[in-house]
Amino acid sequence: MARRHTIYEVAAAAGVSIATVSRVLTKPDVVSPATREKVMLAVEELSYVPTGAARSLAARSNEAFGLALPELGGPYYAELLSGFEAAAAERGASVMVVLTRGKAHADKAVRRLAGRVDALAVMGGVEISESTLETLRRKVPLVVIAGGATEESFSTENVASARELTGHLLDEHSRTALRFVGDPERAPDVDERHRGFVAAHADRGLEPAPPIRCETLESEGERIADAVLACELAADALVCANDELALALQRTLMRGGLSVPEDVSVTGWDDMMAARYVTPGLTTVRQPVRELGALVVQRIEQLLGGDGASTLERRLPTTVVLRQSCGCA
Repeated sequence: MARRHTIYEVAAAAGVSIATVSRVLTKPDVVSPATREKVMLAVEELSYVPTGAARSLAARSNEAFGLALPELGGPYYAELLSGFEAAAAERGASVMVVLTRGKAHADKAVRRLAGRVDALAVMGGVEISESTLETLRRKVPLVVIAGGATEESFSTENVASARELTGHLLDEHSRTALRFVGDPERAPDVDERHRGFVAAHADRGLEPAPPIRCETLESEGERIADAVLACELAADALVCANDELALALQRTLMRGGLSVPEDVSVTGWDDMMAARYVTPGLTTVRQPVRELGALVVQRIEQLLGGDGASTLERRLPTTVVLRQSCGCA
């Protein structure tokens, strides 16, 4: 009896993913004509007949999208995951998540995840090597979230809003000793926010102080506030890489006897719910994180359907939100 060929062999012969083969066989209208023709030619040449397992895959009953994140702490990742999962569920797909922060074998964990899903989204700042990313791109459709200017990268805008916010502190509140709080080397989006901070100074012929490098965690905000209170750090404005840092800084400074914003302005990034209800209200930057998660799934669906080109907006706009912590009424 002649050996039955597998869906993997069809995918290899056509140069596409097994998910694309499945779509050609079950939903050909969502696949580009050129890709459809390549797959059907491979099907005919190999005399491929779907097995029960392959039919199950084609029916999407086992479909899953992977999401690699540094962690799940804080509201940003929760919002991102919520938008991603809701959009995947609308398409009949489940979501598998791997967290990499603190893992000694993060590359191995993400590679293992890629072998169990039809497509993968990786957050910028996930601690895996470039060689692993290249390997993953050859294995499954891969989308990067907030990962800089890569080919399949989707993010929110950072530089322009950080530039606007920093300029506001310099011009409207006459701040002269601003410090950026966050480590630009830890994540591409933090790096972009720092570049906006630097650009605002350059616009005015000023030289910015170096960033206060730290993780974007509540405990780090408390530590830096303690350093300010002990006069180990001098600043009249602290431009934080996220709201978690900013809220912890603001609370600790005020408990230590400093006034926000009279003694020091504090700003954040994300516009998490608490930013609206603390006193003083936190000046920050609002970004559509849930929408970003949904957009990434939309692009994954296109890639699985064989759509190499896309007109999707890859960088969603952000908005500076002025409240009392910077000195606004």
